Amino acid sequence: MAFPKPRSSSFATTSRTHMRTSGGTIDDSFLTEIKNAQNCKLSQKQKTLVSKLRKNLAEEYLRYLSERDARKILIADLNELRYQREDMSLAQSPGIWGEDPVKLTLALKMARQDLTRTQMELNTMKANFGDVVPRRDFEMQEKTNKDLQEQLDSLRSDYEEVCKEHEILLQLHMTTLKERDQFHSELQEIQRTSTPRPDWSKCEDVVAGGPDRWQKLAEGKNSDQLVDVLLEEIGEGLLREKDFFPGLGYGEAIPPFLRYDGFVENKKPSKKDVINLLKDAWKQRLVEEKEKFPDFFFSFLEHRFGPSEAMAWAYTIFENIKLFRSNEVMSQFYAVLMGKRSESVYIKQKETVAQLLKEMTNADNQNEGVITMENLSTVLKSNFPFKKEEKIQELMEAGGWHPNSSSADLLNYHSLFIEDEEGQSMPFVQKLWEQYMDEKDEYLQELKQELGLDLYDEVTLPRLREALMNIDPGLDKQTLHGYLSRAFQLPVTELPEEGEEKEEGIVVWLKIALERLQMTDIRRMGSREQEPPS
Repeated sequence: MAFPKPRSSSFATTSRTHMRTSGGTIDDSFLTEIKNAQNCKLSQKQKTLVSKLRKNLAEEYLRYLSERDARKILIADLNELRYQREDMSLAQSPGIWGEDPVKLTLALKMARQDLTRTQMELNTMKANFGDVVPRRDFEMQEKTNKDLQEQLDSLRSDYEEVCKEHEILLQLHMTTLKERDQFHSELQEIQRTSTPRPDWSKCEDVVAGGPDRWQKLAEGKNSDQLVDVLLEEIGEGLLREKDFFPGLGYGEAIPPFLRYDGFVENKKPSKKDVINLLKDAWKQRLVEEKEKFPDFFFSFLEHRFGPSEAMAWAYTIFENIKLFRSNEVMSQFYAVLMGKRSESVYIKQKETVAQLLKEMTNADNQNEGVITMENLSTVLKSNFPFKKEEKIQELMEAGGWHPNSSSADLLNYHSLFIEDEEGQSMPFVQKLWEQYMDEKDEYLQELKQELGLDLYDEVTLPRLREALMNIDPGLDKQTLHGYLSRAFQLPVTELPEEGEEKEEGIVVWLKIALERLQMTDIRRMGSREQEPPS
């Protein structure tokens, strides 16, 4: 729509011409006010024109709606006239259908009403149930959703477990890094300060027996153990050069079987003779356990060599067993003789070995001297019910089992218990002894943690009794009293009963109690009860 051309331009031109002719007497501010007034008038006219156009548009839209409705009504009337015409034509030719026209008209009307009602119902159904799915599809979708939810829960739990494992691995990684740095620092310190590893092959030409004997002595030993072997070889030579031993006197610190003034003869027995003598002493001791072990030892020598020679043999045997610490028979006899270990440890170890041999013999139904690896495993598990599976595995490996072995492989079980000419046991018995000592250390360490005391704190008898029962509920009363008697150095008959007042007065340093228990035969009698789940 064209807008009327504004008249302000002619006025502006005339004003500018007038200003030019009048010599520029009107200032710029006056011109600005004139321009603003003209702009306001122009804007007002435009707004009035827009309002008028909107009003015309609304009237035209209302006219359009009226014409549309009129057209719909006209179409409906035309349709109605057409239907009536059709009805009239049907009424005028009844022979075509063979039916009453009134009846057909009525039927048609009813059909149209049914169609209208059906259409309304269909529209209602579409409106109400357009977003509804069949029950079968719903149940299938619900089952699929349930399966997916279960998978999601499973994956979520797996993810949480993996996260926990990841955190643990990160901690282990950090720990490993710290250990690596620590080991690296230690390695650098060792490289800076340590001396080169000795060439042990140089000892082959020095040790009696040559390279063959040295290889036998050095087999399976570390540097520290090789030093002990070398010292024993040197000490053996020096010991044989001595003809007499000086007596140690009659001091209280001197063992009873060494109390003598003057010189005693060195009998210079062979190593094998000393070992056989110690074995005979143990056999005699198992029969007679009346007196203390040092007194028994001297009585045994008196009975074996006579009173005049007993002291010489006592010094000779003592110097030999003190020297040969790597020999199993000598080291154990020395520990018992000097009170560093209870003889019950040795006796119990021998009883355990004898019991194992007996049960393996019973498993040998054919009396052929062999059993299967499965029989060996069964015997070990029945005799050591509280050993962990890896400990049983170690004993099996020491007995000759290896990963490629089957449970039906045969084993000569007698070979597990034989000894060489120097009294050294086979790897199976040695591993049995190592595990016993390790388990004893673990047991005492667990006892210390249960008490929660420092080594130089005092522990009372009731507290030690309670701690022992907590870590080993399978302890019977007799064994428990034996442990307490050993720890507090009291006869079993003098131990107060549980609940008596004088119990609290019996105290000892924890360090001393643990050392005393370390010397005796102490072992787990039952599995520790598991804590109830929270």
